[in-house]
Amino acid sequence: MLLAIDHIVIVVRDLEAAIKSYQQLGFTVVPGGRHPVGTHNALISLADGAYLELIAFYEAHPKHRWWASLQQGGGLVDFCMQTDDLRGDTAALRSAGVDIDDPQPLTRIRPDGYQLKWLLSIPRERHRGVAPFLIQDETPRDERVPREMTHKNGAVGIGTVTVAVDDLQNVRSWYRAVLGYDGEPLERGDIPANGIRFKIGPHCLDFLEPQTKESPIGEWLKHRGPSPYSATLLTKSRWPILLDKNLTHGASLL
Repeated sequence: MLLAIDHIVIVVRDLEAAIKSYQQLGFTVVPGGRHPVGTHNALISLADGAYLELIAFYEAHPKHRWWASLQQGGGLVDFCMQTDDLRGDTAALRSAGVDIDDPQPLTRIRPDGYQLKWLLSIPRERHRGVAPFLIQDETPRDERVPREMTHKNGAVGIGTVTVAVDDLQNVRSWYRAVLGYDGEPLERGDIPANGIRFKIGPHCLDFLEPQTKESPIGEWLKHRGPSPYSATLLTKSRWPILLDKNLTHGASLL
């Protein structure tokens, strides 16, 4: 069963610059280490169990699934879900119509030398960033997720991840099949767009398609294709945090 958002992914050109920027925004940022696929990261852990991953390439890797997004400006590019049944949920997503790979191993070496190990099921290109990638830890999760969860800006969790889509009915059918319910209809007059919301654990996933040619969602789809559009971060009062977009390195965090 899908349990909650594990983390959201923000790809940046310069990891050290991004760390400084997010520290300026009031976050406690913890260096994460290096993956053997040419990336390194830093993490912002939240009290709701999720985290923000700032990730950059320490060597060119054009075949990596986030490389193309970085060339388009980077920012929020993907989201990962926690699961208590990786193979079962992978099979359920595939049965629902998602093009997703079988679980594969990945590692990261923390700055202190500890090697983290996990398995990932990753949707293939046409469904990547709309369907989540899934994770199952082999080393303890609390070794992967930093324990430092207090932030000067008061952030305690992720509220909503909003995803721009061009085939709402198809996406609705995926999540309905996997989660077992229809979701809640949405209408966003401010952008303007309509869509569907699914709640998974403490988090919401909003899938929006444009109502007009002038919709920012439509513009996003033209340039970035179906993919994460924005995310909200919450305080204890449940109000979203307003963050300076000049410091988020392309991520729309509201």
